[in-house]
Amino acid sequence: MKKKNGKKKVLLTTIVLTIVTLVVGYLFVPLFSNIKFGLDLQGGFEILYKAESIDGTKMTKEKLTATYKTLQKRIDFLGVSEPEIVLEGNDRIRVKLAGVTDPDTARSQLSTVATLTFRDVDDNLLMTSDVLSSKVAAKVGQDAAGNPAVALSVKDKDTFYDVTNNVSKKESGKNLIVIWLDYQPMMDSYKKEGSLCGTSESNCLSAATVSQGFASDVIIQGSFTQEEVQNLVDLINSGSLPSKLTEMSSNTVGASFGDETLQKTLIAGIIGVIAISLLLIFVYHFAGLISSIAVILYAFLVFLVFWIVGGVLTLPGIAALVLGIGMAVDSNVVTYSRIRDELYSGKGLSTAFREGTKSSFSAIFDSNITTLLVAIIMFIFGESSVKGFATVLIITVLVTMFTMVFLTRWLLNLFVKTEYFEDKTNLFINVKKEDIPDLSKNEEIKKIPFKGVNFLKYKKVCVAASIIIIAIGSIMFASKGFNLGIDYKAGTNITIVSEQTITKTALKNDLAENNLKASSITINSDEIDIRIDESLDGETVKDINNYFEEKYDAKVNIGVVNNIVAKELVKNAILSVLIALVGIILYISIRFKFSYGLGGVTALVHDVLIICSVFALMRLEVSSMFIAAVLAIVGYSINDTIVTFDRIRENLGKEDEKKLTKEKLEEIVNTSIAQTFTRTIYTSLTTLLPIIALLVLGSREILNFNIAMLIGVLAGTYSSIFIATVIYLSIEKKNIGKPKKIKPIYTDEYEEKNIKGVNC
Repeated sequence: MKKKNGKKKVLLTTIVLTIVTLVVGYLFVPLFSNIKFGLDLQGGFEILYKAESIDGTKMTKEKLTATYKTLQKRIDFLGVSEPEIVLEGNDRIRVKLAGVTDPDTARSQLSTVATLTFRDVDDNLLMTSDVLSSKVAAKVGQDAAGNPAVALSVKDKDTFYDVTNNVSKKESGKNLIVIWLDYQPMMDSYKKEGSLCGTSESNCLSAATVSQGFASDVIIQGSFTQEEVQNLVDLINSGSLPSKLTEMSSNTVGASFGDETLQKTLIAGIIGVIAISLLLIFVYHFAGLISSIAVILYAFLVFLVFWIVGGVLTLPGIAALVLGIGMAVDSNVVTYSRIRDELYSGKGLSTAFREGTKSSFSAIFDSNITTLLVAIIMFIFGESSVKGFATVLIITVLVTMFTMVFLTRWLLNLFVKTEYFEDKTNLFINVKKEDIPDLSKNEEIKKIPFKGVNFLKYKKVCVAASIIIIAIGSIMFASKGFNLGIDYKAGTNITIVSEQTITKTALKNDLAENNLKASSITINSDEIDIRIDESLDGETVKDINNYFEEKYDAKVNIGVVNNIVAKELVKNAILSVLIALVGIILYISIRFKFSYGLGGVTALVHDVLIICSVFALMRLEVSSMFIAAVLAIVGYSINDTIVTFDRIRENLGKEDEKKLTKEKLEEIVNTSIAQTFTRTIYTSLTTLLPIIALLVLGSREILNFNIAMLIGVLAGTYSSIFIATVIYLSIEKKNIGKPKKIKPIYTDEYEEKNIKGVNC
């Protein structure tokens, strides 16, 4: 009767779970369509500005914020639905305008400073636009003759009166107030351009004689057309910038680039998730099916949280999501491995489930916390795409703890409680009944995966192999350095996609025609990459873009980074990696002990050096996404290492520390590696599957990112076994037999007891 009821409960719960999964799948489409996409997924352009005070004073956070608000107003005039403006430091503003179809107009609208100033005939500053109304500073008006003019609304009438009154007292010819738009010191001068005031040939808008002080509104008149007046009004109302903006870097992405990139990445992601689900079901049967459902819920919740916080999904963000799925599944793999171990030791399913979930939690918690730590460091020190990657990674870690730990365990517990699977462990978690010993008959444990394998036998060979690879990579780096992308070397990168056949010679001639010279030209099957060491300005970028579009009917993507930005990115990249390593060693030392922390960080440094060595040897481009991959691997690798360390700590806890020998310690470490080896292989596979899918089917823009991830996952799996544990073992072997320092406890009770025990 119990079995029948259990079967009904399983069937009913499965039906409900299937309905919930279908509903989530149905809701996924509208949710995804409402996510804001970055410019790399829908086209547009990105500009990084350096803001400088127009009066020469120090740039403050307040002025930068005012400039930020002004740019927001200007973008409203462009009609961009989801702009992204980010303040960086005290003098940087990054503007991302996804979906813009006319980037040249947008760039012009943003970069036109539109700073209105009132000056005397000697170009001395009298007033800034601060005296004008903050709501409607200008409007379309007419002069006395009915011609189009700009009407300025004065807010600070007292200041305006004082200034005009002082000017009116000057001698004839000097009693003028000159109104300038975007006055350029050392270039603009009333003495040179006085006769051109009010024309398109000068930044001088008007020069009015002041005979007395006044505090009324002002009319700017000149030979303006109606269209020119409207443009001036729009610029002034969009904000007279309190600072001057200098373009430091830019990236223009065609809409077709974005559409193709999004499609490729999504297809790769879906295939990666399907592959993970099939692997889980194959390895863990029914429990694997529950995990597959949890993966779907996990992906839905990540997008839901991302939508709630108003995040902008970028290409690195999707890569972080797909990677996060592989890393999230590890939480289930660790739990399932523990449940299997308990079953192999002869416990029933209910007990094995309870004990397995309990013993696996510490490893899952520590590994996710360290990944979260790395993600936060990436977010703080990263720029642009790296920050987007970190945002999604933070969300995935938090959602992992809910779906893949709490939710999956809760669902599995529902099925375990039905007792339907009590004698069907093979169906439930792929543990055959004959492999479970009968403790009532004193049967010995029949199956211990990898029990007889000596993983530490070849530790010296493995360490030597790593040293050789790193040494070769270091020699290559010393002789040729890295193949730095424009992110870290500065310059301009031009990507061209055309159906026409274009040769290197033709491209060199094209560049020469535009007074440019390429440092490298790479022609691939589907696109052409041109690298120019010079950082091109906005006008040149526009000309080059139009040139290649018209000549080859091509899609053109141009990225520009100047030398200052490149140096700062390098500094932030090194700083973020170092801080991540320090943070991890401190956390592990607190949660475990220093020898674990040192072993873990040594493994991380090993992984980073292996990735760098391979990139140096293969001459692969090192960009900001490379740093994102390195930091992600730091999080992944320590995740893998912690699971092994957690098992070592647990096994050591069963031993008498006084009787522990070097041989016994090595045996315990080897046993711990063997016990976690199955989990290590499955975790590596679930992480590698989406990476391989992205490598084969994904966008070329993240090709090097995926290569770095592939190398890093393989290196991280290897180092967790042969580097981290070896370092830990070598430190702990030296401590065996050494007397431990015991601090005396100085209390009256302590002294009284010890005095009584003394025999004189």
